[in-house]
Amino acid sequence: MTYIIYAAAALFEIGGCFAFWGWLRLEKPIWWLVPGLVALALFAWLLTFVPSETAGRTFAAYGGIYIVASLIWLWLVENRVPDRWDISGALVCLCGTAIILFAPRG
Repeated sequence: MTYIIYAAAALFEIGGCFAFWGWLRLEKPIWWLVPGLVALALFAWLLTFVPSETAGRTFAAYGGIYIVASLIWLWLVENRVPDRWDISGALVCLCGTAIILFAPRG
């Protein structure tokens, strides 16, 4: 369930940030900011459902998921295929995410 929450949060965060990118860099209309702000609020709200005792650990583990989701966005939305360095970096980050999420804590 944690990965589903993280994946949904990543989709909303990337979509929200892309709305700002579109407005400022792609000359999209200012109304693009409205769904962008809603998406960013949903992103923050979703992260509160991750079963963790601390916000910092939740956000740190989310980082790897965000990176992978960003590369999927790059590929599917921006029509740019991630290269071997993108993929290698994402795999390293996912290892870090797994360590943070699944490390035995006492």
